Amino acid sequence: MQDLKLTLVQIDQIWEDKASNYSKYEHIFQNLDDTDLIVLPEMFNTAFSMNVAELAEDWNHSTGIEFLKNWGKKLNTAFYTSLIVKDNDRYFNRGVFVFPDGQIEYYDKRRSFGLAGEDRFFTAGKDEKIVNYRGWKINLQICYDLRFPELTRNRMVNNNEAAYDLLIYVANWPEKRKYHWTSLLTARAIENQCYVVGVNRVGLDGKELNYSGNSAAFSPLGGVLWEENDFAECISNVDLSHNSLLEIRKSLPFLKDA
Repeated sequence: MQDLKLTLVQIDQIWEDKASNYSKYEHIFQNLDDTDLIVLPEMFNTAFSMNVAELAEDWNHSTGIEFLKNWGKKLNTAFYTSLIVKDNDRYFNRGVFVFPDGQIEYYDKRRSFGLAGEDRFFTAGKDEKIVNYRGWKINLQICYDLRFPELTRNRMVNNNEAAYDLLIYVANWPEKRKYHWTSLLTARAIENQCYVVGVNRVGLDGKELNYSGNSAAFSPLGGVLWEENDFAECISNVDLSHNSLLEIRKSLPFLKDA
């Protein structure tokens, strides 16, 4: 299995303005080096809005997904993020993993953020989603899911291998709870013996909530591989070593006791 190069995009999303957000992303994508996977914040083209009637895209005719497909093909890379979709007359905060060839795997956020009324507008997902990409097993998650460790309990499966290697959270996580964000990301890495990546936004949204970013990547031991400073837009690359992951799991075989 090859190592995996991720590009993490911490950006100030423009409130409910898809065209302006696409323009910002295009400027970023045009200047990227070779990468395997680009991770964008939650609801990448609208920010975290409950204005579903105006912003939702038909699941079978999504301009947001076409945007990601086109850039994935140009850059020969995959994307993971989420967006607002309408599917069979229900609204979802849907995570989409877009492969370089245009294929899609999706994950519906399972824990709705009641404090913001997300549960009144969106249907919660029911199923875990682990995708296989370039030899890596990647568990897809969205924002508030981070508070619920039971959703991501790693375990040994076929041939005595871990169910997944990398856990990714895309988020709009407010600055006033940033300590929770970094602490929980660290905990998910340690307890599941996996790499953990969290990509958050920065800036002020349409509800006057401030976001500090603090996007980060953690090793399977909980060590910080990369962490962005508060409030800054940034694009950073993180390299994940498969050999290091296997060595950690071999020397500390905790998952076998789960």
